[in-house]
Amino acid sequence: MFTGLVEEIGEMRQIGRKGEAMVLSISALRIMDDLKLGDSVAVNGVCLTATTIGKSMFTVDVMPETYRSTNLKELQGGSKVNLERAMAAGARFGGHIVQGHVDGVGIIRSVHSDQNAVVYEIAPSNMDLFKYIIPKGSVTLDGISLTVVKINDSSFTVSIIPHTLAETVLAFKKAGDKVNIENDILGKYVDHLLHYGSQGAASKTSSTGISHDYLSEHGFA
Repeated sequence: MFTGLVEEIGEMRQIGRKGEAMVLSISALRIMDDLKLGDSVAVNGVCLTATTIGKSMFTVDVMPETYRSTNLKELQGGSKVNLERAMAAGARFGGHIVQGHVDGVGIIRSVHSDQNAVVYEIAPSNMDLFKYIIPKGSVTLDGISLTVVKINDSSFTVSIIPHTLAETVLAFKKAGDKVNIENDILGKYVDHLLHYGSQGAASKTSSTGISHDYLSEHGFA
């Protein structure tokens, strides 16, 4: 689990590709202090596993499903990436619950200044993601825990303070670039519970779903 508070900007040193599989070699400093083989690292918000570790560089494997579902396929040598180690037990929880499981990719429509902030307008490639995006709710972009400012029919905006801009790869992003989107896990679980058993494979194991009658029957309403 992650918090969406980026620890460091890393740099792509080498990218190995074989079809839709990748091996990424990433240089870093701060996160290398206690990084161990097999540890989870969020790379642009994607939970990956450290497979080799050097003094100032580590490697991760990217499987085809991750390649297809994220913006990691856009990376080139020298590309900057957001890095965050998995949250340590007992540490401060400054962002929100981030799994590193990307739900989709969004395209930056526009970037503009608003006094001391920079506002990014994001258009998700999958419109279904909007059911989890609410004004003042949490959203993760390239591994950064952010607050949704407002929503329209096809996009949403986030407002970035100078510190976040300076410490993350958003500073290098412009209109037309892609960002990884992870929706708030709480909304996804609530949606799943409300619709469980109403469609798809789940209906084979449950014909009830959660309804007012179900809650009344079990003493919750």
